[in-house]
Amino acid sequence: MVFLGYHASHEQLPPSRLLAAVQEAERSGFDGAMCSDHFAPWGLAQGESAHAWSWLGAAMATTGFPMGVVTAPGQRYHPAISTQAMATLAEMFPGRFWCALGSGEALNEHVTGDAWPPKPQREERLLEVVDIIRRLHAGERVDHDGLVRVHDTRLWSRPADPPRLRAAAASEPTAAWAASWADGLITVGHDPDEIRAIIAAYRDADGHGPCAAQVHVSLADSHGEARRAAADQWRQATVPAELMWDLMQPEDFDRLADPADVDALEHGVLISADEEEAAERLAAVVAAGADELYLHGVGKDQDDFLARARGGLLDGVRRRV
Repeated sequence: MVFLGYHASHEQLPPSRLLAAVQEAERSGFDGAMCSDHFAPWGLAQGESAHAWSWLGAAMATTGFPMGVVTAPGQRYHPAISTQAMATLAEMFPGRFWCALGSGEALNEHVTGDAWPPKPQREERLLEVVDIIRRLHAGERVDHDGLVRVHDTRLWSRPADPPRLRAAAASEPTAAWAASWADGLITVGHDPDEIRAIIAAYRDADGHGPCAAQVHVSLADSHGEARRAAADQWRQATVPAELMWDLMQPEDFDRLADPADVDALEHGVLISADEEEAAERLAAVVAAGADELYLHGVGKDQDDFLARARGGLLDGVRRRV
C-alpha cells in the first residue's frame, strides 16, 4: 500500500491556519505529512513564511502521524543548531520525525549576507554537514574546520533513534550523488518518466531507503479554474529550472515567471477538474517507483483540497496501486 502524505506549505498560509490544515489532513485519511522550510515565499501572492521548526513542535504535538521537513543546513542554519532541533523532535516523538536535506536556494539562504556558493561547493558543504549531524547524533564531541566550522561541540539531549536523513534531489545527477549518504530520497514532480529516471539514478547508485515524490496538485470544478489557481499561487513553476536556485527575492520569481505558459505550468502542477483522473495520474507516479507521495494542494483554500482528498482522491489512488 502506497504511503500518501500531505504537504504543508509555509509559503502560502499563516502558521495557525497551516496547523489547522495538517490536523484536518490527518482526519481526512493522509498517512503523514511534510513541510517546507523557507525564509521567504516564492512569490508575492503567496505572502507567508513562518518558522518551520517552531511549527513542527506544535504540529507533531497535536497529530499522531509521521512528519518530516525539507531543510538546508549549512548557511542559514549552523549544522549544530539543525542537529539540536532534529534531535529534540525525534526525542519527543519517537519514530515519527524525518528530515530531507538539500543544498538550498538563495531565496532562503542569502539572508546571512554570506556569499551564495555555486552548486558543487554547496554539495561539498552538505556532505560536511551530514557527517557533522550524524556524529553529533551519535554522541561524539565534534571539531570541524572546513566549509562549515564547529568548535568542540556535543549534543546533550539525544533521541534513542536519530532521525533518518533523506536527500532532496530534483535531478538524476543529484539523486545519484546523494545515494552515498542518504537514508532515502525525495523528489518533486508528476511526470512518470522523469520520476522513474530520478529514482533509478538513486537506486542504481546503491541508494537505500524510501523514495518519495512531492506532487503539486490543483483541483477545481473546472480545468480553467484549477489552472487559474495554479497560475496565481505556483507560477514560479514556469521559471527556468537553471535559475531557481540563485534568485534571491520573491519579486525575482514573479518577474521571470510566465503564468500564461500553459505547458510549463502544467508540467509543474498536476491540474485537473476530475478527482478520478487526478488519481490515475498520481497512481502512475507510484508505478514509476515512488514508495510515498506527498500531495500539495497549491491553492490557499486547503479546506477545499482536503475535502476533495477525503471525498475520493486518496481512495482513488489507493484503489489503483
